[in-house]
Amino acid sequence: MSAARPPEGARAAVTMAAAWASAVQRGLERLDAQLLLAHLLGLPAARARAWLLAHDTDPLAPAVASRYAELVERRLDGVPLAYLVGEKEFYGLRLAVSPEVLVPRPDTETLVAWAVELAQPLPAPRLADLGTGSGAIALALKHLLPHAEVTATDLSPAALAVARGNGERLGLPVRWRQGCWWEALAGEADEQHYDVVASNPPYIAERDPHLAALRHEPLQALASGPLGLDALRQIVAGAPDHLTDGGWLLFEHGHEQADDVQALLRKAGFVDVSTRVDLAGRPRCTGGRWQVSR
Repeated sequence: MSAARPPEGARAAVTMAAAWASAVQRGLERLDAQLLLAHLLGLPAARARAWLLAHDTDPLAPAVASRYAELVERRLDGVPLAYLVGEKEFYGLRLAVSPEVLVPRPDTETLVAWAVELAQPLPAPRLADLGTGSGAIALALKHLLPHAEVTATDLSPAALAVARGNGERLGLPVRWRQGCWWEALAGEADEQHYDVVASNPPYIAERDPHLAALRHEPLQALASGPLGLDALRQIVAGAPDHLTDGGWLLFEHGHEQADDVQALLRKAGFVDVSTRVDLAGRPRCTGGRWQVSR
């Protein structure tokens, strides 16, 4: 007896392996293709690839296959993977992200490590993160320094909502303040002076051609003036009124901006100005110490 024929017009189910192989053939990185599929299937990222490889011949439900095709199209259009799956890991913390905030980058861990190094010896350090976005820096600092008081600011209420939600989910208490740089901290009953302030402000020149590749991320968190230095200047100018005697101001910046940022800090009266490199060995973070009694 011959095998029953499938109904007219019916298509064979797509297997998991075939789905991600098709995405790779179209130009998607293999890992991205697998992580997008794992996200749709609700698989934990830590074991997603192993599970997918073990079930590569399993068929995909038509609805899942259709949704997967949509996500692949968006990723090929340059939408960050983190936006598509809704989260990104930073310093061991899984953070919710959305197009309202920048996707946290591994290079920013250099800034966090420096801030921790400076604050760790203090009995009750007061730290601030200016322009917190997803809350990545502030929450990493609170996670690594439970004894610290951490305040984070952002101009965008939508970004602060993402950051606050991350803090609540992770159980990390941070003071969230809305406003532009130091203005977010003005007028508080307990006017703060901070031991360490870390910031990853917008630092790309407003006409930089690299912005085209970042078009899906919030422009106000990326670009700042014709040279990319406007936000850095604003923060440096207001820092002396908000730092303790001996307090530190640390920045992340573009790898070609170290000399400019060092000059800004020195001109403002900061001492012990220096630069640290990122994971690729490029100058990525610059900071200085504010000393009143010098």
